[in-house]
Amino acid sequence: MGAVLCVDVGSTFTKALLVGDDGAVLGKASHPTTVGTDVMDGVDAVRAELVATADPERTLLCSSAGGGLRLAVVGYEREVTAEAGFRVGLSAGARVVHVASGPMTGADVTALRAARPDVVLLVGGTDGGNADVLLHNARRLARARTTAPVVVAGNARAADEVAAELAATGRRHVVTANVLPRIGEVDPEGARSAIREVFLRHVIGGKGLSRGRGFAELVRAATPDAVLGGVEVLAAVRGEDVLVVDVGGATTDVYSVITPQGEDATIHREVVGTVWHARTVEADLGMRWNAEGVLEAATRERLPVADGVARYAARVVEDTGHVPAGATDWSHEEALARSAVTVALRRHGRPAPGERPRPLADVGLVVGSGGVLRHAAPEVAARVLDPALTDHGGGWRVPDRAEAVVDRDYVLFAVGLLAASDPARARALAARLAGRAEFG
Repeated sequence: MGAVLCVDVGSTFTKALLVGDDGAVLGKASHPTTVGTDVMDGVDAVRAELVATADPERTLLCSSAGGGLRLAVVGYEREVTAEAGFRVGLSAGARVVHVASGPMTGADVTALRAARPDVVLLVGGTDGGNADVLLHNARRLARARTTAPVVVAGNARAADEVAAELAATGRRHVVTANVLPRIGEVDPEGARSAIREVFLRHVIGGKGLSRGRGFAELVRAATPDAVLGGVEVLAAVRGEDVLVVDVGGATTDVYSVITPQGEDATIHREVVGTVWHARTVEADLGMRWNAEGVLEAATRERLPVADGVARYAARVVEDTGHVPAGATDWSHEEALARSAVTVALRRHGRPAPGERPRPLADVGLVVGSGGVLRHAAPEVAARVLDPALTDHGGGWRVPDRAEAVVDRDYVLFAVGLLAASDPARARALAARLAGRAEFG
């Protein structure tokens, strides 16, 4: 077997990893994403940089360019099926841009169209329950002036009728398993897989990112979906729960893969239920575009903000390409990142009204990702990640015995890309991250 080139076509940078058959990282490269011309220009640039190391036998891509995957959720009740659909959409790597609940009106359809979703996730009812709202919304979507394909993941007994309503107007649709088959039980896998397939088949090629150069054929997943897949492999390799926080320029994403224990495995206390392999996205917690939002959120959480950090945040919002230089810049960068990590983790673990906190106490590995952590000195990265192990302000038990590492080679997306077609290589690559302690 030869090397595999794994590429993440991000909204700002295109990043590549050359992975050997033993999971070794043979090389890595980065290039500004070329959305202004053709995204394959950036892909070709990173490939050219790495081909001198080894000529890859194949190339696998994930992408969040062009705004990533935009998802609208249409559900029955906002607190139940719509909420379940929202959680499943996040786990599928989507940016949820609109949520509608109850029987859709003309105004609701107009609002959905204005959100410009790439895909609509239509949910509603438990299996065998009331299907009136689900069928009503299917008729509305069938006649709506939107080209977004529909993933149907509602009441299984009504699935054929829903499909017939959508097919009657030629609406592209896929039917999959109900995301909420029973009260308190969320089943994300069918919808997650269907959203991925629709993204690959209908969305990637329609964004106009590349013309006739094979981009759509190379893409295997939306980037967040690939990363969650990588976290799942990492948890399996470690044999324990894993928590990942990815601090980006526009958002801070948190991923957790948990195996429920004891009562969590058998008793469903919440109406919606728990997605054990989950991702949350905090759109106001970015190190550049939303740096001032980080400080606003920190203030709401009663976190201290050091002198000078507010001025630094305003500066990087004006110059999103700013790279910290010198001790003062790095102290402000660290303060911003630590606040983003603290707030994002609190939101990820904090219970919704009527629910219990996310059970993160048994997490054995905490992974930090994102440019600020990859480029920071080890002692700075350790302080940024420290809230994952010590902050009790979120209302959940922290994993105080966990090991903390930084994904400095940015391997998790590649692990996720390799997981389906080359599981042995994916596990070997994950094992290199799983066994590397950086702080201690």
